[in-house]
Amino acid sequence: MSQIYLAGPFFSDEQIDRVKRIEAALDSNPTVTDYYSPRKHQKTENPEFTSPWAAEVFQRDIKNVTDADIILSIIDYRDNDADSGTAFEQGMAWVQKKPIIVFNELKFPVNLMLSESLTAYITNSDDIATYDFDQTPKLPFTGELF
Repeated sequence: MSQIYLAGPFFSDEQIDRVKRIEAALDSNPTVTDYYSPRKHQKTENPEFTSPWAAEVFQRDIKNVTDADIILSIIDYRDNDADSGTAFEQGMAWVQKKPIIVFNELKFPVNLMLSESLTAYITNSDDIATYDFDQTPKLPFTGELF
């Protein structure tokens, strides 16, 4: 029974749709019992995008990355660069020696720091629904590097 942290950007309608599809895939995966999606936990008692709001969301997300057993990182690019928050969370997971499952549906070239730190590389959301999060089998990076 593993706790999964779902790292990924949710700033555009396309990104929100992608995160929701991954959440649905996790919901249908028999090896997943629980996951934390920051998209669902942005509300605080402080107004959004203020310093107190940012501090609370940051601390909450850091705690959940630390508490997670596995990180599922949605690599979604804007202007040919990975989302900095997602990359930060993936880096935290690597330092903490957690399995990192990377999802790259758009198949953009990937920075070597992200490709070399992953446990499994997945490009189809249907594969998230069937991936064995109990065993976290290795699936090597197969994309293009930059």
